Amino acid sequence: MSGHTTLAPAGTAAKRKEARTVILSSYLGSTIEFYDFLLYATAAAVAFPKVFFAGTDEWVGVVAAYATFAAGYVARPLGGVIFGHFGDKVGRKGMLIISMAMMGIASTLIGVIPGAGVIGPWGAVILVLLRVCQGIAVGGEWGGAALMALEHSDPKRRGFAASFVNAGAPTGAVLGTLVMGAFSALPQDAFLAWGWRVPFLLSFVLLIVGMFVRLRVSESPIFAEAVAKEEAQGAKRKIPLLDVLRRPKALIMIMFAGAAGFGLQVVLPTFSVTYAVSKGAPQQGVLYAFAGASAISIVFVLLGGRLSDRFGRRPVMIAGLALFIAYLFPMFGMLGSGNVGLVFVAFTVALILHSSLYGPLAAFVSEQFGTTSRYTGAAVGYQLATLIGAGFTPGIIAGLYKDSGQNILPVVVFLSVMALVSIVFIALTRESKNNDLTAVR
Repeated sequence: MSGHTTLAPAGTAAKRKEARTVILSSYLGSTIEFYDFLLYATAAAVAFPKVFFAGTDEWVGVVAAYATFAAGYVARPLGGVIFGHFGDKVGRKGMLIISMAMMGIASTLIGVIPGAGVIGPWGAVILVLLRVCQGIAVGGEWGGAALMALEHSDPKRRGFAASFVNAGAPTGAVLGTLVMGAFSALPQDAFLAWGWRVPFLLSFVLLIVGMFVRLRVSESPIFAEAVAKEEAQGAKRKIPLLDVLRRPKALIMIMFAGAAGFGLQVVLPTFSVTYAVSKGAPQQGVLYAFAGASAISIVFVLLGGRLSDRFGRRPVMIAGLALFIAYLFPMFGMLGSGNVGLVFVAFTVALILHSSLYGPLAAFVSEQFGTTSRYTGAAVGYQLATLIGAGFTPGIIAGLYKDSGQNILPVVVFLSVMALVSIVFIALTRESKNNDLTAVR
């Protein structure tokens, strides 16, 4: 057992302190990972079309840049499989350290890729390869961070504890957007030549901070107990992925239940930013508006997790999606106003509504699986949801918008249908609030 983990302290007070430390480390680690991952989304909206796809029509370049963005989402399930397997066999903590190192190095290298004017299409090829590395890393990061928070926490506060991991996404978005927004104030030539690169190079600094935090936490006590029980019984350790695939229903339900949340989430820093700027709003103002709205949403992500502890995961998530559907037309109306104040309101309301889905999602996904296959099941299910919900959505809706003569109606219809599909699958998935996490299935 010593090769697997170190148990958390036994005293109640010590356990609570350890739980707080783990939740904080999961939040900070998730923030750093999503700073790197979502920074790419902002760069894909404001820099990559002109740096790596220079010479193309404006919206053709946008669609091409979003295609490279999708590569990260395609790779995320692979990261879930790889890191999930070893996370369920060896332990959560070690995988989180590796995933963070991989993300930090890939993001730093993105900042030094030569543009199309220097190495032609090879710049885009390297960009895609590094984006794949980012995807694999974040595919492993989320599952481990969510499980560490979930498995260290009080059973009655699991939704709230796990929501800190998802709160790392808007926090990372705030940091990335603020940094990119600051450099976008440079003259356009300077921004495209070197300004957009600096936020990626700063990833190395964040990597050092993240490693310091990650190395200070203990392994999950629930995982340690489950492994000890199997070893005491002389049971042969199962291959986690095969264990999950033997009961594929949970994986399929999670994949479609979570898809719309990721689709709506990724539309905001990508297509919505590009749309608002194309309608006359200043680029820097739009980026700051999104950053401000993301900062506000952090509190609501945590509130969503807390509400799910009281009312259940499903009712809170379904309510958020239904309200978002009703809000789509007003949202794009404000985004297209050319007024930064209205753009800020549009982003803020959208992210508050989205938070009621996103806050409970970490617990909702993780609670569907047994301990010794939970990392794999949660990571793969979650990342498949991001793939089908977010991986191709920016490119699809940008294409719909371009092909319809820049009419927003097809975009609204597409997003509404996606949200309705997720509502149906959430409703069909069992409520997980009271599941016993110590059960080894």
